[in-house]
Amino acid sequence: MSIHNLDKIFRPAAVAVVGASEKEGTIGCALMNNLREGGYQGVIHPVNPRYKEIHGLRAYPSLEAVGGQVDLVVIATPIETVPSLLEQAGGVGAGGAIVISAGGKEIGEKGKEMEAGIKEAADRSSIRLIGPNCLGVVCAETKLNASFASHMTLPGKLAFISQSGAICTAILDLSLKMGIGYSYFVSVGGMLDVDFGDLVNYLGNDPEVGSIVLYIESLTNFRKFMSAARAVSRVKPIVVLKSGRSKAGARAAASHTGALAGEDDVYDAAFQRAGIVRVGTIDELFDCAELMCKQPRPAGSGLVIITNAGGPGVMAADALAAHGLDPVPLSPETMSKLNEVLPPYWSRSNPVDMLGDASPERFRAVVEICMSAPEVDSLLVMMAPVALTDPNRVAEVLCPILAGKRRSVFTVWMGAADVEKARKMFNEASIPTYETPERAVRAFMHMYTYVRNLQMLQQIPQCLPEDLRFDREAARSVITEGLERGARILTEDASKSILAAYGIPVNPTQVASSAREAVEAARGMGFPVAMKIHSPDITHKSDAGGVLLDRKTEGEVEEGFRLMMANAAAYDPKARLAGVTVQPMLQRPPFELILGSKRDPDFGPVILFGMGGVLTEVLKDRALALPPLNRLLARNLMELTRVYQLLRGYRNQPPANLLLLEEILIRISQLVTDFPEITELDINPMITDRDRAIAMDARIVVEPSRIPSPMHLAISPYPAQYESHTVTKGGVAVLVRPIKPEDAPLLVGLFNTMSPTSIYYRFFRPLRTLSHDMLARFTQIDYDRDIVMVAIQRDGEEEKMLGVVRLLSDPDVTKAEFAVAVGDPWHGKGVGAVLLERCIDIAKERGIRTIWGIVLAQNTTMLALGRKLGFAVTRSPEGGDYELRISLDE
Repeated sequence: MSIHNLDKIFRPAAVAVVGASEKEGTIGCALMNNLREGGYQGVIHPVNPRYKEIHGLRAYPSLEAVGGQVDLVVIATPIETVPSLLEQAGGVGAGGAIVISAGGKEIGEKGKEMEAGIKEAADRSSIRLIGPNCLGVVCAETKLNASFASHMTLPGKLAFISQSGAICTAILDLSLKMGIGYSYFVSVGGMLDVDFGDLVNYLGNDPEVGSIVLYIESLTNFRKFMSAARAVSRVKPIVVLKSGRSKAGARAAASHTGALAGEDDVYDAAFQRAGIVRVGTIDELFDCAELMCKQPRPAGSGLVIITNAGGPGVMAADALAAHGLDPVPLSPETMSKLNEVLPPYWSRSNPVDMLGDASPERFRAVVEICMSAPEVDSLLVMMAPVALTDPNRVAEVLCPILAGKRRSVFTVWMGAADVEKARKMFNEASIPTYETPERAVRAFMHMYTYVRNLQMLQQIPQCLPEDLRFDREAARSVITEGLERGARILTEDASKSILAAYGIPVNPTQVASSAREAVEAARGMGFPVAMKIHSPDITHKSDAGGVLLDRKTEGEVEEGFRLMMANAAAYDPKARLAGVTVQPMLQRPPFELILGSKRDPDFGPVILFGMGGVLTEVLKDRALALPPLNRLLARNLMELTRVYQLLRGYRNQPPANLLLLEEILIRISQLVTDFPEITELDINPMITDRDRAIAMDARIVVEPSRIPSPMHLAISPYPAQYESHTVTKGGVAVLVRPIKPEDAPLLVGLFNTMSPTSIYYRFFRPLRTLSHDMLARFTQIDYDRDIVMVAIQRDGEEEKMLGVVRLLSDPDVTKAEFAVAVGDPWHGKGVGAVLLERCIDIAKERGIRTIWGIVLAQNTTMLALGRKLGFAVTRSPEGGDYELRISLDE
């Protein structure tokens, strides 16, 4: 992950345009016109050996001939020339390049070879590259229009990044009409270097960016993208339109899980985990973008609908209901105020139907009342044209009232020519306006979804009642044996032994290769028993007549063996038949579930949960999530299915053991985290009731993996390798480990042991409590980005957090700021030193070059510790504090 040299692309002091031209209709001419007319104040160097002067500027025959400073090179010459131009750009000190040239991988193998040469040249020259085959970039702050788009964007807080140049030009054209402004407008093209992850990371740290909109056709570095998106979505909305929903996934799946976990569903799961709002169409993208850039985020779901016609109000309420919400109930106080300004026949509910003769003054009075109502988070104001009221006059009255308020507001002025002037007034006042109630409600729901995602991201998970234990070596032995035998699909008994090694309850299973062995197995287990065909080649046993239940006698078992073997041979004559499995027949459960995992080629393993049994693929009631999982994420996964409502209990049916199901999902998550070799894992059915959950059938598919754990995951898991027991110099025995999301209560306990002085030293301000948001921010970290180590002391079953050290990396992950907090009872006992030393060791391992921090002058203990560990201590110019800095390169 790197934002290195991206400033040279978006904030260059000097730009060289290779292929600059005065010939109208050429890209080189458009680039020069846009740079000059956009207001860019830096130096522009046209480069073209056929010109002495271009647009009044001296032209140069080559980059080497420029002689002066060059930060950014924009290349609009044939793609064959790009590698040598990048070499020249490196020679003149350029840090960034925008390659407009087309003809890369989109034309086939020859283009791929050309792109490989371009990438090698860029890497050798340490140049960050946008493109090839892109439209260019626009940065409003620097008034840089290094693109061949037909217009300059309006200034604003919205950043737009697109993989398609055509989508860029369409969005730009619409945005000018609707008055939507952008801080950045970026066409990434082929993403040979700079990709979505880099740009989200960069833009997330720019205060001029309020929200980010992405048009994605494909991603490249998935782990980098997820890390950047998860960090940035906590502070600003990210909205994505991902094309390619129709791509088929898992066509050759060897399990139910593989068949159900399609490619697009995995993207949905990834975006949800990252807190991203996904839209489905260009209309939705634009509508959502308009609402985001013009209005504050809604604080909640409380929407009031104000209208002068009953029909549109009902349409808006229906659209809201389709998303699972209702218009907010109005309080008695709000109703009383509305009764005072509305006619006796108004709707007396939400939607607020003011009747067809509503005047501009009536609109204003109702809007002002609803704007001040505490139950209202957002307002949708609608008008249907009527002869009694001028729609333009209503807009003129409302604009000053609606503009710039803390509640999100948006309008629907229905009609065409008669309301065009009103819509223009709303756009100029930064009030989103839509043509239909459905579009307005849909845009609101996308923004509300972001708020809800943010709340979910900041929830604090609970710990499981007991620590989970896993027998990794036992599981590894079975997997290794299967790989050595070349068995891609493991047998049921082998699959169940792996699950059992990870603490997942399974139904005892015995393999029988003959009718006599089946009878002996059944006799040993006790009747009745269940029998299943035992074959690595038959996935759906029921389809093959390979499942027989409730075998009560030896004769039924013997007959069942022969019948299943015959059925299986008829179903697939080529299938390898190893006999049958015999299992105790359990009482039919109230619930049958499917749990499993599939290795997605892009995002790595994906966890599946849903309704199981023979109707699994018919009902397709399932949900997906990316590992790693904790209790909260496991519960959220279950809640996304319809079967969850049954699991909670209904009528006289008691609920299932949801805590146990959470634990099993976490165990599956750990299993596929530990073993990249597992490409598919299928438990179907898992039967469950109020007391138990048992895997009745299981199938695991394995393949050799070149990627070690945990690098095959899209999200960095808890780094258990950093756990260690130690004794501080003050004699305190502690467990030093990374912080976990479940540690929030322990962090509160640590805070409560700190004196007001210690709190002030750590936070540079007085604090009485740690807010929920602070707890979430301090405990839910991205282990790829940040290092947060805690010292834990265990007293029987109780745990105490004695101290915490945080290293917060910059977006480039080359520098990190440290902060230390130790509870007052453990001051002077070496807790802070142990934690900071461990953080420094991990930082060195990760390639972080510099660690720094600010320490108050009164905090002499921390200053002494810094000096002891080799930090350089310098006083700030203001004299109130010190900076501690250490270079890990030395």
